[in-house]
Amino acid sequence: MHAVSGGVSGTALGLRPSVLVMQPTTLCNLNCRYCYLPDRGKRLVMPAAVNRAAAEAVARWRDSGHQVEVLWHAGEPLTVGVRKFEDLLADWPAGTLHHIQTNATLINEAWCDLFHRHHVRVSVSIDGPEHMNSGRVTRSGDPAWLRITAGITMLRRQGIPFHVLSVVQDPAPGVAQSIYAHACDIGAEVLGILPQETKGTHGEYSATSKRQWVDFFAELFTLWRAHPVVRLRDLESVANCYDAVRSGITVDDLLDIPVEPIPTVSYDGEVTVMSPDLAGFTHPRHGAFTVGHVLRHPLEDLLSRAGSVPWVREALAGVDACRRNCRYAVGCGGSWPANKYFELGRLDGTETNFCRKLHQAKFEGALLCQP
Repeated sequence: MHAVSGGVSGTALGLRPSVLVMQPTTLCNLNCRYCYLPDRGKRLVMPAAVNRAAAEAVARWRDSGHQVEVLWHAGEPLTVGVRKFEDLLADWPAGTLHHIQTNATLINEAWCDLFHRHHVRVSVSIDGPEHMNSGRVTRSGDPAWLRITAGITMLRRQGIPFHVLSVVQDPAPGVAQSIYAHACDIGAEVLGILPQETKGTHGEYSATSKRQWVDFFAELFTLWRAHPVVRLRDLESVANCYDAVRSGITVDDLLDIPVEPIPTVSYDGEVTVMSPDLAGFTHPRHGAFTVGHVLRHPLEDLLSRAGSVPWVREALAGVDACRRNCRYAVGCGGSWPANKYFELGRLDGTETNFCRKLHQAKFEGALLCQP
């Protein structure tokens, strides 16, 4: 990956992303109790010109031999409707790999037809069996469970494979078993885990300990070894890290790896880098978390200049500190500036509760479940 200097940091920001995040709308039809996204009650929709500008950048990367995956996220993408989403997809070069993160409540045959036509990969947000989804509620506060499961049933009926992303609020003994068994029962291909986060508009702090999370991941990984039906995203990331260590990667090597830029194009065309979860928020000193507007400058130019933007420089300094001082950085990369900012109040911080409960815990959990 090509890179540009990160200013005060020795760590560089990549210029060619692996993933581009698109926010077709801020609106979500649910009001999950732990959601951190701003403006999720507003129907702010991406104009066609913004979508085209991002698609043209991906086409240029593709012409140079670089493939970029597109993730539609940061609201409930399906609230724009099938026709609008079809129009958005029509602007992208043929063969673009599209992913969508959805709560599945709006999935019907028309959406399934669209997923088939455009080969869209689907990831569903669901937190395990019914009793673990109490935080997923409608705008009126009613449980969303039946609507979510109806969408999953439609995906299965139409033969559309899907991933599952589960937010875990309480990693008590037995929870991993319930979540994994549920993912197997509903036919998920991949299961990803996220702890409830203190981030964005969600300021509630979870008192769960790192030890609980280590035990949770050890239980989850042990279950998979005994019954390897659903792929575990978190176990695969640990395995990739072990492979890197066994191949001889050093601290100096790690410092030379550019930070994945993860450009996020907000509904209005503003571009955020390094963390989609900073989009729509403002820093008291640096201002909005943006590196520019996609209608004013090509996306490639925005990425090439991003390392000189003050808030990005501060975030890169945090990555650099993690990579120099933390043994887990070889796995997580040391980035995650949104968690650093919302937990520590600064972008150049290092260890967070999110880090301890996810990145550190899954590595230590994997060691516990060794034969």
